[in-house]
Amino acid sequence: MIKDVEFVVKSIADTALKNEQYFTELDAVVGDGDFGYSLARGFEKVLEKWDEIDRTNPGAFLKENAKIIMSSVGGVSGTIWGTAFLRAGMTIGTNDTVTKEDIGPMLRAVIEGIKKRGNCELGDKTYLDTLIPTTDAIEAAISEGKDALAILDIAAQVSADAVEATRPMIAKRGRASYTGERSIGTLDAGSVALATMIKALSEDWRV
Repeated sequence: MIKDVEFVVKSIADTALKNEQYFTELDAVVGDGDFGYSLARGFEKVLEKWDEIDRTNPGAFLKENAKIIMSSVGGVSGTIWGTAFLRAGMTIGTNDTVTKEDIGPMLRAVIEGIKKRGNCELGDKTYLDTLIPTTDAIEAAISEGKDALAILDIAAQVSADAVEATRPMIAKRGRASYTGERSIGTLDAGSVALATMIKALSEDWRV
Protein backbone atom coordinates (compact mmCIF):
# COMPACT_ATOMS: atom_id res chain seq x y z
CA MET A 1 0.00 0.00 0.00
CA ILE A 2 3.04 2.27 0.29
CA LYS A 3 2.93 2.38 -3.52
CA ASP A 4 -0.52 3.98 -3.43
CA VAL A 5 0.67 6.62 -0.97
CA GLU A 6 3.72 7.30 -3.16
CA PHE A 7 1.42 7.59 -6.18
CA VAL A 8 -0.76 10.19 -4.45
CA VAL A 9 2.19 12.31 -3.30
CA LYS A 10 3.84 12.12 -6.73
CA SER A 11 0.61 13.19 -8.44
CA ILE A 12 0.24 16.15 -6.06
CA ALA A 13 3.86 17.19 -6.63
CA ASP A 14 3.57 16.97 -10.41
CA THR A 15 0.37 19.04 -10.34
CA ALA A 16 1.99 21.72 -8.19
CA LEU A 17 4.84 22.08 -10.67
CA LYS A 18 2.66 22.00 -13.79
CA ASN A 19 0.33 24.69 -12.42
CA GLU A 20 2.89 27.00 -10.82
CA GLN A 21 2.07 29.94 -13.09
CA TYR A 22 -1.71 29.39 -12.87
CA PHE A 23 -1.71 29.23 -9.06
CA THR A 24 0.54 32.29 -8.89
CA GLU A 25 -1.78 34.30 -11.13
CA LEU A 26 -4.77 33.35 -8.99
CA ASP A 27 -2.97 34.41 -5.84
CA ALA A 28 -1.82 37.69 -7.38
CA VAL A 29 -5.44 38.88 -7.72
CA VAL A 30 -5.80 39.53 -3.98
CA GLY A 31 -2.69 37.94 -2.43
CA ASP A 32 1.02 38.58 -2.74
CA GLY A 33 1.44 36.39 -5.82
CA ASP A 34 3.94 33.93 -4.41
CA PHE A 35 1.62 30.99 -3.72
CA GLY A 36 2.27 29.05 -6.91
CA TYR A 37 6.01 29.66 -6.69
CA SER A 38 6.25 28.58 -3.06
CA LEU A 39 4.18 25.46 -3.61
CA ALA A 40 6.19 24.45 -6.66
CA ARG A 41 9.53 24.94 -4.89
CA GLY A 42 8.44 22.73 -2.01
CA PHE A 43 7.29 19.86 -4.18
CA GLU A 44 10.25 20.33 -6.50
CA LYS A 45 12.47 19.58 -3.50
CA VAL A 46 10.34 16.52 -2.69
CA LEU A 47 10.91 15.18 -6.20
CA GLU A 48 14.64 15.96 -6.01
CA LYS A 49 14.92 13.83 -2.87
CA TRP A 50 12.34 11.26 -3.99
CA ASP A 51 14.63 8.23 -4.02
CA GLU A 52 16.10 9.10 -0.62
CA ILE A 53 12.81 9.38 1.29
CA ASP A 54 12.22 6.83 4.06
CA ARG A 55 9.83 4.14 2.88
CA THR A 56 9.84 1.98 6.02
CA ASN A 57 6.06 2.45 6.13
CA PRO A 58 3.50 4.94 4.78
CA GLY A 59 3.59 7.04 7.96
CA ALA A 60 7.35 7.46 7.81
CA PHE A 61 7.14 8.36 4.13
CA LEU A 62 4.53 11.07 4.77
CA LYS A 63 6.38 12.50 7.76
CA GLU A 64 9.62 12.79 5.83
CA ASN A 65 7.78 14.60 3.03
CA ALA A 66 6.51 16.99 5.70
CA LYS A 67 10.06 17.71 6.85
CA ILE A 68 11.25 18.37 3.30
CA ILE A 69 8.41 20.78 2.59
CA MET A 70 8.70 22.67 5.89
CA SER A 71 12.45 23.05 5.49
CA SER A 72 12.32 24.26 1.89
CA VAL A 73 9.22 26.49 1.77
CA GLY A 74 8.83 29.66 3.75
CA GLY A 75 5.61 31.32 4.80
CA VAL A 76 2.14 29.88 4.98
CA SER A 77 2.46 27.27 2.22
CA GLY A 78 5.31 25.45 3.95
CA THR A 79 3.47 25.44 7.26
CA ILE A 80 0.14 24.28 5.85
CA TRP A 81 1.44 21.55 3.56
CA GLY A 82 4.04 20.40 6.04
CA THR A 83 1.36 20.18 8.71
CA ALA A 84 -0.93 18.26 6.34
CA PHE A 85 1.64 15.58 5.58
CA LEU A 86 2.81 15.41 9.19
CA ARG A 87 -0.72 14.97 10.60
CA ALA A 88 -1.55 12.34 7.98
CA GLY A 89 1.65 10.46 8.77
CA MET A 90 1.07 10.64 12.52
CA THR A 91 -2.46 9.31 12.10
CA ILE A 92 -1.40 6.22 10.16
CA GLY A 93 1.52 5.69 12.55
CA THR A 94 3.67 2.64 11.90
CA ASN A 95 1.01 0.64 10.06
CA ASP A 96 2.36 -1.18 7.02
CA THR A 97 -0.71 -0.39 4.94
CA VAL A 98 -3.27 2.35 4.42
CA THR A 99 -6.83 1.12 3.94
CA LYS A 100 -9.85 3.02 2.68
CA GLU A 101 -11.05 3.19 6.27
CA ASP A 102 -7.88 5.10 7.22
CA ILE A 103 -8.49 7.89 4.74
CA GLY A 104 -11.24 9.65 6.70
CA PRO A 105 -9.27 9.84 9.97
CA MET A 106 -6.18 11.00 8.08
CA LEU A 107 -8.08 13.81 6.35
CA ARG A 108 -9.77 14.82 9.62
CA ALA A 109 -6.36 15.07 11.26
CA VAL A 110 -5.16 17.25 8.35
CA ILE A 111 -8.20 19.51 8.79
CA GLU A 112 -7.57 19.93 12.52
CA GLY A 113 -3.88 20.59 11.86
CA ILE A 114 -4.66 23.31 9.32
CA LYS A 115 -7.23 24.88 11.65
CA LYS A 116 -4.66 25.09 14.41
CA ARG A 117 -1.65 26.17 12.37
CA GLY A 118 -3.57 28.54 10.12
CA ASN A 119 -5.90 29.84 12.83
CA CYS A 120 -8.76 29.42 10.37
CA GLU A 121 -12.24 27.94 10.20
CA LEU A 122 -14.77 26.97 7.56
CA GLY A 123 -15.96 30.12 5.80
CA ASP A 124 -12.67 32.04 6.07
CA LYS A 125 -11.97 31.51 2.36
CA THR A 126 -9.05 29.08 2.78
CA TYR A 127 -8.15 25.48 1.90
CA LEU A 128 -10.68 24.36 4.50
CA ASP A 129 -13.61 25.55 2.42
CA THR A 130 -12.72 22.90 -0.14
CA LEU A 131 -11.09 20.31 2.11
CA ILE A 132 -13.94 19.94 4.60
CA PRO A 133 -16.84 19.34 2.15
CA THR A 134 -14.60 17.08 0.07
CA THR A 135 -13.68 15.05 3.15
CA ASP A 136 -17.36 14.76 4.05
CA ALA A 137 -18.08 13.42 0.56
CA ILE A 138 -15.14 10.99 0.63
CA GLU A 139 -16.22 9.58 3.98
CA ALA A 140 -19.77 9.12 2.70
CA ALA A 141 -18.54 7.38 -0.46
CA ILE A 142 -16.30 5.05 1.58
CA SER A 143 -19.15 4.15 3.90
CA GLU A 144 -21.25 3.29 0.85
CA GLY A 145 -18.56 0.86 -0.29
CA LYS A 146 -17.57 2.70 -3.46
CA ASP A 147 -14.27 1.82 -5.15
CA ALA A 148 -11.24 4.11 -5.45
CA LEU A 149 -12.14 5.51 -8.87
CA ALA A 150 -15.70 6.33 -7.83
CA ILE A 151 -14.45 7.98 -4.63
CA LEU A 152 -11.97 10.10 -6.58
CA ASP A 153 -14.62 11.10 -9.13
CA ILE A 154 -16.92 12.22 -6.32
CA ALA A 155 -14.08 14.08 -4.62
CA ALA A 156 -13.18 15.85 -7.86
CA GLN A 157 -16.76 17.03 -8.43
CA VAL A 158 -17.37 18.12 -4.83
CA SER A 159 -14.04 19.97 -4.64
CA ALA A 160 -14.78 21.79 -7.90
CA ASP A 161 -18.16 22.90 -6.56
CA ALA A 162 -16.58 23.91 -3.25
CA VAL A 163 -14.04 26.09 -5.05
CA GLU A 164 -16.80 28.00 -6.80
CA ALA A 165 -18.52 28.46 -3.44
CA THR A 166 -15.49 30.46 -2.22
CA ARG A 167 -16.19 33.20 -4.78
CA PRO A 168 -18.75 35.20 -2.71
CA MET A 169 -16.76 34.84 0.52
CA ILE A 170 -14.66 37.54 2.16
CA ALA A 171 -11.09 36.40 2.80
CA LYS A 172 -10.36 36.40 6.53
CA ARG A 173 -6.89 34.88 6.59
CA GLY A 174 -3.59 35.45 4.80
CA ARG A 175 -2.57 38.35 2.60
CA ALA A 176 -5.94 38.25 0.81
CA SER A 177 -7.65 39.29 4.08
CA TYR A 178 -6.04 42.73 3.77
CA THR A 179 -8.19 43.44 0.73
CA GLY A 180 -11.44 43.05 2.67
CA GLU A 181 -14.53 43.18 0.48
CA ARG A 182 -12.36 43.39 -2.62
CA SER A 183 -11.76 39.67 -2.18
CA ILE A 184 -15.46 39.04 -2.91
CA GLY A 185 -15.86 37.66 -6.42
CA THR A 186 -12.45 35.98 -6.47
CA LEU A 187 -11.63 32.31 -6.01
CA ASP A 188 -9.45 31.17 -3.14
CA ALA A 189 -6.12 30.11 -4.64
CA GLY A 190 -5.54 27.37 -2.07
CA SER A 191 -8.93 25.85 -2.75
CA VAL A 192 -8.32 25.96 -6.48
CA ALA A 193 -4.95 24.23 -6.01
CA LEU A 194 -6.49 21.49 -3.90
CA ALA A 195 -9.32 20.86 -6.35
CA THR A 196 -6.87 20.85 -9.27
CA MET A 197 -4.76 18.26 -7.48
CA ILE A 198 -7.77 16.05 -6.75
CA LYS A 199 -8.91 16.23 -10.37
CA ALA A 200 -5.42 15.34 -11.60
CA LEU A 201 -5.23 12.44 -9.15
CA SER A 202 -8.57 11.07 -10.36
CA GLU A 203 -7.23 11.20 -13.93
CA ASP A 204 -3.80 9.78 -13.06
CA TRP A 205 -5.39 6.87 -11.18
CA ARG A 206 -6.94 5.67 -14.44
CA VAL A 207 -3.65 5.51 -16.32
